[in-house]
Amino acid sequence: MSANLSANSDEIVELNHRFSFESAHHLPEVPEDHKCRRLHGHSFQVEVTVSGSIGHQTGWVMDFADLKARVRPVIEALDHRYLNEIEGLENPTSEHICIWIWNRLADGLPGLTAVSVDETCNNGCTYRGNSADGS
Repeated sequence: MSANLSANSDEIVELNHRFSFESAHHLPEVPEDHKCRRLHGHSFQVEVTVSGSIGHQTGWVMDFADLKARVRPVIEALDHRYLNEIEGLENPTSEHICIWIWNRLADGLPGLTAVSVDETCNNGCTYRGNSADGS
């Protein structure tokens, strides 16, 4: 049985897009003998998620082109950079990078639900805003 979604725009859908950037960093707050204290780099993967109801006319939550246009300048500010030199990322853990990206998107990206940052194929984190309910 297929649902008539155009007639039921109260459905909330999450939309996401993945971005990538290459950067170097070190973690100055970890113990001297920790491997992450040394300068190293990552091929970071970032996923930005927005949510909202499906538009009656368009049939989508947001145009992917609009999402990419809003996020791309933030990602470009990180790409091929030494993250420790960026204001607010003096201790550039994945958690801090996630929040840093969120803070630059939150005011101009309606429906922002989550920002995820993966520093490897196995390690990453997700930030959903200040409150426990993600708002």
